[in-house]
This record gives sequence, C-alpha cells and structure tokens, in this order.
Amino acid sequence: MVGYDPEAKCVSTAEAAVAGSASGLVTRVLVSPLDVLKIRFQLQIEQLSSRNPAAKYHGILQAVQCILREEGLTAFWKGHVPAQFLSVGFGAVQFMAFESLTELVHNVTSFNTRDSFVHLVCGGLAACTATVAVQPVDTLRTRFAAQGEPKIYPNLRHAVVTMYQTEGPRTFYRGLTPTLVAIFPYAGLQFFFYNILQQLSKWVIPAEAKNGANVKNLVCGSCAGVISKSLTYPLDVVKKRLQVRGFEHARAAFGQVRTYGGLLDCMRQIMQEEGPGGFFKGLSPSLLKAAFSTGLIFFWYELFCSFLCALKSPESTKRQEG
Repeated sequence: MVGYDPEAKCVSTAEAAVAGSASGLVTRVLVSPLDVLKIRFQLQIEQLSSRNPAAKYHGILQAVQCILREEGLTAFWKGHVPAQFLSVGFGAVQFMAFESLTELVHNVTSFNTRDSFVHLVCGGLAACTATVAVQPVDTLRTRFAAQGEPKIYPNLRHAVVTMYQTEGPRTFYRGLTPTLVAIFPYAGLQFFFYNILQQLSKWVIPAEAKNGANVKNLVCGSCAGVISKSLTYPLDVVKKRLQVRGFEHARAAFGQVRTYGGLLDCMRQIMQEEGPGGFFKGLSPSLLKAAFSTGLIFFWYELFCSFLCALKSPESTKRQEG
C-alpha cells in the first residue's frame, strides 16, 4: 500500500495525505512521553550517568521519576499541541509527496516503483519537503518540551509572538540544515528497509492472512525505524541543540548550557566537551520512540488506506445504495 502501485492503486494523493495525517495524529499521542525524554537527554550537557553528581538525568527510569516528581504527569505531553501540528502536517505532506514522487517515477522513467532504492530516494525527498513545511512547528515543539518550571512560554500564541519579537523570523528555522541533512537518509532508509522487510515477510506470512498483515506492518515499520534512527542519530542531537539557541535561560534549572554558532561549531563543541558519546545522548528513548512511532505510523497509514479503499469498493457502494 505504501507507494504507487499501478496494479493495485486505489488511494489518491489527497487520500494519502488524509491517511498520513491521521496516522501521525494517533501515533503522536502514544509516543509523546518518549519524545520528551529524548529531548531532555539530548539537551543535557553533563554525562548521562549516576556517577556524575551534576547530571540531572541519569537514565530512563530515573528521568521518568524525576519529571513526575517535579513537573507532574502532564509534563510528558509538554509541547503536545505544536507536536500534533507537526505530526499531522508532516504525515500529510510526507505521504502525499511520496505517493506523487513514486507515481512520477512510474510515469516518466523505466524504474520499478516497488524497488527499494526508488523508495529510498523518494522517501528522502518526500521527508525533506515535509520538513521544510513544518520546521517552525518542530522548533516550537522542542522549546516547549525543553522548558522546565516555571514555564517561559505559557501557551503557543505567547511562544510564537515572543520568539518572533525577540529573535526574529529566522529563529523558527534554526536547526534546518542538520535536519535536512539527517532527514533525507533517515526517512529514505525508513521507506527502504520497510520495503525490504515487507518483501522478506512474504516468506513468513501468507498473503491471505489479513490479521497477520497488520502485525507484519507494525513489526516491519518498527524494525525500519530502529535501523534508520541508529544510523542517523548524531545529526538529530545537533538539530535539537541548535533549536534552543537564544533559549538558554530556560535551561538553567537542568544544568550547564552552551551557545552554538552554527552546525560545525555545535559539532566541534560536543566533540571537545562531551566526546563521541555526546552525539548519542538520548539514544535509548530515541530508539524506543523510533520503534513505536515508525511502526505505528506505517501500521495506521496502511490501515487507514485499506479503510479508504474499502469505502470505494463495489461491495461497499452497493451496501450504501441498498
């Protein structure tokens, strides 16, 4: 179902956008706590270890207890409103662009649109398109998830106005360069490995096993998310560090803060002060999130597409007319 298939095409580009946005919305609600943990870990300068007394967060369980004690349960959904705009918008643009690009490949080239390498390139380009469209919302989401108590931004409107007035419009696109550099291989590899794993799964699950197909989509998506996230994670850390530039005062309660001049300066400082391990801070919750989110994204997307196809089937039309 993912990608243009001339033999089984039943979902239009607009319907792909609807299915993509719906899958993003449902998935975001479920994985938001892991996203908050990941961002907190990525932004911490101190080593993530209980042996470091200056470190606020040591590990996943300790961080969960700390956030619950200091900020309450709702802290795990900080920034959820901009995050939902991000997920819905990104899902809609990404899958709409992916369907359009794979259809374009089918119409103007001799490549097979079901080929994994076609999905690699089209998936990367589709994600870049979606990233440019939703980058301002991603920056807002990061700031909300990063702030402690008392809050610097009480609501979304206040955050937008304050950031625009004090930092200018370019602040909404901070971290765009490492984001684009990271998102092309990350998303491309997601579609690439999802395609490969789907083909391999045909050896295990019979085509007629519909319930098994839903589980297959979830497992294939989860595995694809873990592999792609592991390969591209360092640039995600750099992106998060750059997105909170000018917001350092809100990070004072969490430990040390740094000011970065740009992509290369951020990478240099992380390497000098934190070592290679600094580029993999927050990897554990990030991999958990990647497994859940990517698996659920493909699972819900395939499910919503199947539902839309069923609505257009002759049997469904006859039942509605009857």
